[in-house]
Amino acid sequence: MDLRKLKTLIDLVAESAISELEISEGDDRVRIVKGGPAVIAGPAPAVTAVAAPSSAPEPAAPSAPPAEESGHIVSSPMVGTFYRASQPGGEPFVTVGTTVSEGDTLCVIEAMKLLNEVEADRAGTVKAVLVENGQPVEFGQPLFVIE
Repeated sequence: MDLRKLKTLIDLVAESAISELEISEGDDRVRIVKGGPAVIAGPAPAVTAVAAPSSAPEPAAPSAPPAEESGHIVSSPMVGTFYRASQPGGEPFVTVGTTVSEGDTLCVIEAMKLLNEVEADRAGTVKAVLVENGQPVEFGQPLFVIE
């Protein structure tokens, strides 16, 4: 893919309200995620591109949990799609009231077709699940409250 075309696509994503763009052209595939890496895959080695920050106002940052939610916050370690279960229709890893130990899987986040487990970093009881199943999440966005 032409470097000028790639630069134009990055600029378009940076200046628009969209957060992600994916384009296929022949054997090349480009995925540009605002605030995250995009990879060009094809016969050539992978190239990483990052959307440049724009002067346009950014969408509101992920909201913090409501003030009444006290306890340890487990945040998203990456940008991706939040899933409560390992497969569609499966039992959620945890629900409100579930007692977890350090290292227990709380959810998975899909990023670039890979499922990444998010584990509890402390033992306790799940007090709140702050994200809906299938919802996109940002890096650092609160996912769970553990008490």
